[in-house]
Amino acid sequence: ISNSGFTIREIEVTSYAEIVLAPQAADVAHPAFSNLFVETEHLPSIGALLATRGVRSRSEPEAWAAHLAVVEGEVVGKPEFDSDRAQVLGRGRDVRTPQRILDGRPLAGSTGTVLDPVFVLRRRLRIPPGATARISFWTLVAPSRGAVLDLIDKHHDPAAFDRAANLAWTQALVELH
Repeated sequence: ISNSGFTIREIEVTSYAEIVLAPQAADVAHPAFSNLFVETEHLPSIGALLATRGVRSRSEPEAWAAHLAVVEGEVVGKPEFDSDRAQVLGRGRDVRTPQRILDGRPLAGSTGTVLDPVFVLRRRLRIPPGATARISFWTLVAPSRGAVLDLIDKHHDPAAFDRAANLAWTQALVELH
């Protein structure tokens, strides 16, 4: 995000992702049922949201997801988060008219077992005139809590986006060749 003006600007950037952690066919068949088993938590020391889906049988694999924001620039205020869709969007609203954003209210910080789980992170950035700030939102999935924490550690570095983009570009070239 670049500030090409002559005054300092503050901007809020909010991510939003609905999470299920189940096979697509199961979600399409019973979307409300799939969401009932997702539990979320916030890790304040690294600013990440975690989610896991409770396994219903021994044959069902464990699934973990994480969402984090990596900022290069000046962050203003406390990072905000939420994992309850109803808290973010509000009653009878959708992603085009989210109540917490349109009303300018802070995110509620809900975690745990919620009816409709989401990953929502908000950061407020201060950008001086002529400067640029970068924010990378990562959504990571792994088969265990330890593995998802390792992924968070690997991607928490501001250079991780450039590494991932270069690796993807190289992989694309190899596949094209």
